Amino acid sequence: MNELLNKVAVLFGGASAEREISLMSGTAVLKALQSQGVNAFAFDPAVRDMGDLKREGFTAAHIALHGRFGEDGTVQGALELLGIPYTGPGVMASAIAIDKRMTKRIWEAAGLATPLWRLASQPSEVLAAFALFKQSGHKMIVKPALEGSSLGLTKVSDAAHCDAAFAAASTLDGQALCEAWIEGDEVTCAVLEMDGRPTALPLIRIAAPDGDYDFQNKYYTDAVKYHVPSGLPQTEEAAIQSLVLRAFAAIDCRGWARADVMIDAKTRKPYLLEINTSPGMTSHSLVPMAAKAMGLSFEQLCLRILQSARLDHAKVAHT
Repeated sequence: MNELLNKVAVLFGGASAEREISLMSGTAVLKALQSQGVNAFAFDPAVRDMGDLKREGFTAAHIALHGRFGEDGTVQGALELLGIPYTGPGVMASAIAIDKRMTKRIWEAAGLATPLWRLASQPSEVLAAFALFKQSGHKMIVKPALEGSSLGLTKVSDAAHCDAAFAAASTLDGQALCEAWIEGDEVTCAVLEMDGRPTALPLIRIAAPDGDYDFQNKYYTDAVKYHVPSGLPQTEEAAIQSLVLRAFAAIDCRGWARADVMIDAKTRKPYLLEINTSPGMTSHSLVPMAAKAMGLSFEQLCLRILQSARLDHAKVAHT
């Protein structure tokens, strides 16, 4: 095996609101890598100094952190400074992807469809966004601008709920992202680097009770139904896979990621919602499900992700 993988740290836990999910993901990844003969060890940046990675001779890092201080470019930057190759997108792509505002701006500049949105710093701006979306025939989603796993997310169908929606989002972030609620099929598409080339995995169509694919349903119930194969027409699935690959490239991702997409029920037009640069790897997670559909076991998936570990910048020797 590549000498870079001689001693691997699986980074999980961390200090974000998604710590509990990261512990689940990281434990599963660690076990999978060890079963494949990888000399892998647990490493929690919330309780250990990142400098220990260098001092203890780690040669690569498999990132299984979610949310801030792990998926936002901060840990990636530390690993760049330490010269330790790591999995997933680099510093810039990670920082952009966790910020839904910046992601949308880049996608819009690249001509990629994403729902109409507005940023809100106070409840009155949420109400104004609701009125705007209502004019175009849409209800509204309100969520933190810098979070994942549907934390702080509220579906708003009545103006009276705007204040509460802003309160839920602002507990996690000072600003709320208000987004037009696209009604229709919800799908997700993972991208995995295979032989150095980003490859779109099979789509998964998500059927949640009353459309509520929230934090509880994502991780702690079996109420959500996942359809893979998706059941969509082949041409429609291929078009969405192509869209996601373009979205992946637009923010300069590498390694792996997973994008969430809504398909308008009336027009069948797909809209990009967001992209996750360190997706979940729990028993309920979607990337392992998609990988399995194309013949990759969880263990093989973890190993492929690890083998794509690298730095944004080659280490420069100083004389």
